[in-house]
Amino acid sequence: MQPNSLTLPSLADTITVDEATIKEFRKNGHALVRGILSPDEVTAYREVIRIAAKQFNTERRKLEERDTYGKAFLQIMNLWEVDAAVKKFTIAKRFGKIAADLLGVKNVRVYHDQALFKEPGGGPTPWHQDQYYWPVDTNNTITMWMPLIDITEEMGMLTFASGSHAGGLAGNIAISDDSEALLDQYVLEKKFAVTRPKFMSAGDASWHYGLTLHKAPGNHSTLLREVMTIIYIADKARITKPINDNQEADRLRWFQGLPPGAPAASLINPLVL
Repeated sequence: MQPNSLTLPSLADTITVDEATIKEFRKNGHALVRGILSPDEVTAYREVIRIAAKQFNTERRKLEERDTYGKAFLQIMNLWEVDAAVKKFTIAKRFGKIAADLLGVKNVRVYHDQALFKEPGGGPTPWHQDQYYWPVDTNNTITMWMPLIDITEEMGMLTFASGSHAGGLAGNIAISDDSEALLDQYVLEKKFAVTRPKFMSAGDASWHYGLTLHKAPGNHSTLLREVMTIIYIADKARITKPINDNQEADRLRWFQGLPPGAPAASLINPLVL
């Protein structure tokens, strides 16, 4: 029987992130927190996320017909808006508390969620910074990247340039072949350590600042890499004037057209604490 929002496990309880992980996160711009979900919780939420992702996926092209971005993953965004079961996952206090503790803030708001499913044979995800897309006046932004199945490096493990968040926006450039080339050179010049976990279990999650440079290799396995992500912004942030077309699109969609200077707190940016 398919779980629904009433029968799914509650994720209202919180867990404490140790000080060493918090320090690692703020120094390197990323950290791995293991065992956030129990096996039973992963099983329940994986099913509802998979069903919703399949229902709302709009990509119909064959893999070979897509550009670099399209080959990198199937991206299905803000599932919580359209699925009550996924909403229970996205606005979970357990995740929000970890995000707030890592950032060192009292409250965070959801920016949006997104399922990132990398197909077998799917291509690499180029170097990029998430915050290039976000018209906000704070660097206290964070993404949770949680696999719903056990994954290894060959499946497209998220890869980070440690310390890269401290340099601010490395360029006004969207994720693309160009960002891979330019930002790869930037990483080399700055001598950032490039690291990624060897494996992640379902229910583990990596966390990274919006300004942390990251990428992922292609999926060289025969399995679909199932990952769910949630982006959080510190409460009290304000919307800034967009500096590119992608930020303007985000202002219209994720902030529902609120003007620059307004609180980054539209009806679809709920507090999670």
